[in-house]
Amino acid sequence: METIEPAYSAGPLLGIAAGAVALLLLLIIRFKLHAFVALVLVSALTAIATRIPPADLVATLTSGFGSTLASVALLVGFGVMIGRLLEVTGGAQVLADTLVGRFGEKRAPFALGVASLLFGFPIFFDAGFVVFLPIILSVARRFGGSTLTYALPSAGAFAVMHGFVPPHPGPVAAAELLGANVGLLVLVGVAVALPTWYVASYLFGQYAGRRHDIPLPAEWASGAMEDRTDGPDAPAPRFGIVLTLLLLPLLLIFLNTGISAVASATDLDGEQSWVGWLQVVGSTPVALLITVLVAMVVLGRGRYSAGEVEKLVNDSLGPICSVVLITGAGGMFGGVLRASGIGDALAGSLEAIGLPVIVAAFIVSTLLRVAQGSATVALTTTAGLIAPTVAAADLSALGICFVVIAIACGATVLSHVNDSGFWLVGRFLGMDVPTTLRTWTVMETLIGVVGFAIVLVLSLVL
Repeated sequence: METIEPAYSAGPLLGIAAGAVALLLLLIIRFKLHAFVALVLVSALTAIATRIPPADLVATLTSGFGSTLASVALLVGFGVMIGRLLEVTGGAQVLADTLVGRFGEKRAPFALGVASLLFGFPIFFDAGFVVFLPIILSVARRFGGSTLTYALPSAGAFAVMHGFVPPHPGPVAAAELLGANVGLLVLVGVAVALPTWYVASYLFGQYAGRRHDIPLPAEWASGAMEDRTDGPDAPAPRFGIVLTLLLLPLLLIFLNTGISAVASATDLDGEQSWVGWLQVVGSTPVALLITVLVAMVVLGRGRYSAGEVEKLVNDSLGPICSVVLITGAGGMFGGVLRASGIGDALAGSLEAIGLPVIVAAFIVSTLLRVAQGSATVALTTTAGLIAPTVAAADLSALGICFVVIAIACGATVLSHVNDSGFWLVGRFLGMDVPTTLRTWTVMETLIGVVGFAIVLVLSLVL
């Protein structure tokens, strides 16, 4: 949707933007309105307030919504299908058990974190943590010590992957709004996520475990939950199969990124058949589609009928409906900000005060995260606000990816009582609110700050 001639100067437009964000926070926090409904309502009211013509209003709303969903829905849908198939067949258990066995008792928390990083590529934070929780508690019972020693490296791994790396909805939506290359973003996201996790999650988890002796829940301390089994009677998939399925989409995406880089640096023509087809196979949606098909065949054979596999992947889509719709509505809000001229006004203001776009992105995202709790809402709203600034800055493809990660870092910090992840981790681990603030909240803040420091340095040297 092309930008419509602004009805106001920069000052009033920025005032409308501030009012829109304040109204959004009021509706979500005070009136407990669902974020999807709140975003759509505020988008429509912002379009009216900025005098977008009635003939263009609906098209402005739906184009922002549709363009965001075009990328987000495919990637998120395929990702949760892969995660669900690995979950129900026992792949997550095999992954964790094998890595714990190979790393040994002393490095069991590190092994759980590595397993969570791998499993966290296709699966959401909350779903991944819930699936891994019995594994975490079983390992904690076996080796002893504070539960935090084992739980925080795993929870932090899921949080890092959920915030920094596609196909998760936040980074995918931000990439679409800012025009980032998703394949390159996967590379950058993984490169930033790994050291961030090691410093802010693994090392902090060991420190927190020494400071806070959190015992196992009673049912696990007694061993009553050890023999609980779920899933099919057939043997769980082998470790090599699980690892291959988790790495396959990454390898295909890296293939596309490498071929594209070589093609642009040489005389290779992207129109040549073999170059073009390799790029298609390595595009993120196709890479995930191929992985889903392989997972359905490899994990389903001997365990489920074709009908049961279809039901499994179908059931996996239900829980993500809300997140996908919220992400699409965030894209709608971003579309209105661009079409109304608010984004350009913000870009001009940031340029006038000399604030680097990557720093502005982190600050705005942090404020939205602290105010309303949802990392996805903070990511999509910030990306919509900052998109014209990014366009005006004429950043490289790598630079745009750095801005996406900076937004993700801001959307991760200071998880507190308005964030569902705060309660999920605190309640499952049996921690009271003050202890959860001293452990989970501090770790989330470290993830955001360390990640931002890394990406800021990279933006200065690359």
